[in-house]
Amino acid sequence: MFDKMTLEELVCHEGYDCSCGRHHVCGMDYLKIGRGVLDCVPQMVTAMGKKRPFVVCDDNTWRVAGQRVCTLLGQAGIEYESFIIPCHGERILPAEWEVGSVVMHFDRRCDMLLGVGSGVVNDICKVVAQAAGVPSAIVGTAPSMDGYASNSASMERNGVKVSLYTGAPRGILLDADILAQAPMRMLWAGLGDMVAKYIAVCEWRVSAIVCDEPYCENIAQMMRTALRRIVAVSDRIPSRDPEAIQSIAEGLVLAGIAMAYANISRPASGLEHYFSHMWEIMALEKGEVSDLHGIQVGVGTMLCMKLYGKILREITPDRAKAEAHMAAFDRAVWEAQVRRIFGKASAEVIAIEEKTKKNSPERHAKRLERIIAHWDEILKCIEEELPAYEELYKVLAATGMPLTPAELGLSIDQVADAFVGARDIRDKYLFCSLLWDLGLTEEFAAHLRRVAND
Repeated sequence: MFDKMTLEELVCHEGYDCSCGRHHVCGMDYLKIGRGVLDCVPQMVTAMGKKRPFVVCDDNTWRVAGQRVCTLLGQAGIEYESFIIPCHGERILPAEWEVGSVVMHFDRRCDMLLGVGSGVVNDICKVVAQAAGVPSAIVGTAPSMDGYASNSASMERNGVKVSLYTGAPRGILLDADILAQAPMRMLWAGLGDMVAKYIAVCEWRVSAIVCDEPYCENIAQMMRTALRRIVAVSDRIPSRDPEAIQSIAEGLVLAGIAMAYANISRPASGLEHYFSHMWEIMALEKGEVSDLHGIQVGVGTMLCMKLYGKILREITPDRAKAEAHMAAFDRAVWEAQVRRIFGKASAEVIAIEEKTKKNSPERHAKRLERIIAHWDEILKCIEEELPAYEELYKVLAATGMPLTPAELGLSIDQVADAFVGARDIRDKYLFCSLLWDLGLTEEFAAHLRRVAND
């Protein structure tokens, strides 16, 4: 169904009734991806019915495209205001300070936010646009992440990475010639964010089984189709082939549409993203800058592949072991672990558990019953969704991108702590949640310590 549609069809305002029983929509006024399309910026503003955009960039994206965007708007007779977000480190962050900076400079005469950048600029503009009650649009400068079309923003709040549901941009313009000139690390990041969908779709299916979470096969199939297209052109990334980069950009936009359709991040992120979130939280605790999100997600994907391989080879649910694990759970010990792993962000994490009660014996018992009753179905999901580790490694290694934690300067302790802490930062059922329910967290953490950098 959706995998056969064009991007333009997928973003129509009316949306679609689906066989899953839900109505999916990602209404957008303008979407254009291709070579040399930057000149269409005035057309996008007009298509949105707006007259005075507030253009938001950082120092780098101003030089890459922001200045040209403002020139094009001026030549078309469109009034605008512009703001370059100040940078206090290596790069701007998706955090309270940057959002506040844009809010304090926002001109109320403007009727839209127009971001020029990639993930961070886009997410900041989504948050500010929602607060200001105006729509946002984005001119992308790198195919580095899948959030261009999503209705959520990945932000740092009180030192914890959170997804804020904001509404999707009403306009997206991605010029493949500009995207192809992004730093190679950003091109790798886009690929890393896309191959994560193997894990994301698998975990979505597993969560539907264990937690009865809403699942849509049509959305999942849309992600599988996008994955196949991108893997097929991935070997052309090192040469910066604009057509290959355009394919990756289209896949990333599809992922955002999938998240908007599902109204959750399930189609696009699972434990592999939470490895990245955890490493970002650890970096914040130390006052350091983490690597690009998509780069970390790519490494997280390879770690997940190793974990899934172990469960296929070695694991059968043991009710007695799982129940003993739950009976031995000590809230004080868990809180001490949270404080050790999360530092200043621990209060926020503990508050999440107060609200969600993931660790309650009652919720654990219900999940365990479903895991045991549907174990063969869970294994089938893993077998159907995931490629062989060696196959995926060969595809990614050919691009030159980093694939192990050591290549990112991450220690084995940071890998193990990220795995253990991932289930605590949101109420989202991940592969590490399944292992916790089975009483296998320590065993798999030890396994990661042995194989993380192999």
